[in-house]
Amino acid sequence: MILKISKPSKNVFLLTVSFLFLVLFFIADILLGSIYIPVNEIFNYFIGGEISEEHKIIITQFRLPKTITAVVVGAALSVAGLQMQTIFRNPLAGPYVLGISSGASLGVAILVLGFSPIILEKTGLASTWIITTGAWLGAGSILILIFIVSARVKDVMTILILGVLFGSAVSAVVSIFQYFGNETDLKLYILWTMGSLAGVTYEQLYVLVPSVIVGIIISIFSVKILNLLLLGENYAKSSGLNILKARLFIFLSTSLLAGTVTAFCGPVGFVGIIVPHLARMIFKTANHNILLPASAILGAIIILFSDIVSQMPGYKGTLPLNSVTAIVGIPIVIKIIISRTGI
Repeated sequence: MILKISKPSKNVFLLTVSFLFLVLFFIADILLGSIYIPVNEIFNYFIGGEISEEHKIIITQFRLPKTITAVVVGAALSVAGLQMQTIFRNPLAGPYVLGISSGASLGVAILVLGFSPIILEKTGLASTWIITTGAWLGAGSILILIFIVSARVKDVMTILILGVLFGSAVSAVVSIFQYFGNETDLKLYILWTMGSLAGVTYEQLYVLVPSVIVGIIISIFSVKILNLLLLGENYAKSSGLNILKARLFIFLSTSLLAGTVTAFCGPVGFVGIIVPHLARMIFKTANHNILLPASAILGAIIILFSDIVSQMPGYKGTLPLNSVTAIVGIPIVIKIIISRTGI
């Protein structure tokens, strides 16, 4: 495969337009919600003008952290998905293909469904921090297994299959915890699995944002590796690339990005699969120097759009974020499958 590199001026123009759309959706996500806030008051908030105390609290404590979280989550999942699709050479690979999301879910299930009488009720520590810690530990356990497999298995598709099997096995264990969990704990866990941006506070953003930034920085340093792997592992080896180290480097970035997002926001699906394809279609290139920033921006836009839809502006109810991303993502996945199979 030969890399199709678009003209720099066209790429800069498309990235600029995409960034402007990101800004518009960012503002729209703050503006829209169950409670109407005039545009001029939102403008006054950012320039230090007069704004009612009620609206100030809504913007500061609820909408702004949620919107920032949406941007971070969209960028993280999209970059993770791009890396997975490249390393596995599979258009349907996503950030959770290695079972990282299932591992994070197991960590949460053990705390919420398994040890809630001991950890949550007696100590009063039923907080997102305990859930986050459990998710990180679960995702890290799966990552260690993947590292061990990568050191012994050379075929990347075998690693992909084993990752799916790891995820299925862990999901089975989670189902057992769900079966024996009580009604209150089970409801808490189910709500977490639906995905949400609203529960992330500023204190948690101080952990979420730096963690995602580190993961994206690792992916930026992986751009050359990704471009080589796109041409095939044999070509990459002939160019002097250490395949094992390259895999571990990319797995680390993906695990950090997907694991952190899952810990704070629950398993958010489909974004990591669809956004890299949208980036390729819009920018018409396979060069990761372009695809990586494009995927990050487009992913943030998709999550912001999904969050706006999930809020059902003008109504008090809120749809689960995963339901909206599935509605947006499934038609695109179907189109990808049909286009590749020629149906």
